[in-house]
Amino acid sequence: MAREIQEGMILHEKTDIAICDDVVSKIFQSRYGKSYLFSKVANVYAEKKENRMMMTGLHTVADIYFVKCGSYVGWRYEFAFEKNQLYKEGKSILERYKIWCPDENN
Repeated sequence: MAREIQEGMILHEKTDIAICDDVVSKIFQSRYGKSYLFSKVANVYAEKKENRMMMTGLHTVADIYFVKCGSYVGWRYEFAFEKNQLYKEGKSILERYKIWCPDENN
């Protein structure tokens, strides 16, 4: 059965993973290129937490994977060590090359 794609949905393998209204920032960069920071994501699971040195300092993060196939889609910020980075806690990064966004070229 075909499903209509609704405006504002972010998809991975034709499954909802986030909505456009939950984008916090589009200016993030990952090792694979452009990434987006989301306040909420769906249909993902997290692996173990680890401390990782990022461009903005040390963070505790957990890589996140798509529930259907287990493919890597980004990471979740669990803890920020710097006060000016606290806004990232509990938010997730989705790698741009892994998602489909209705408002951009894919």
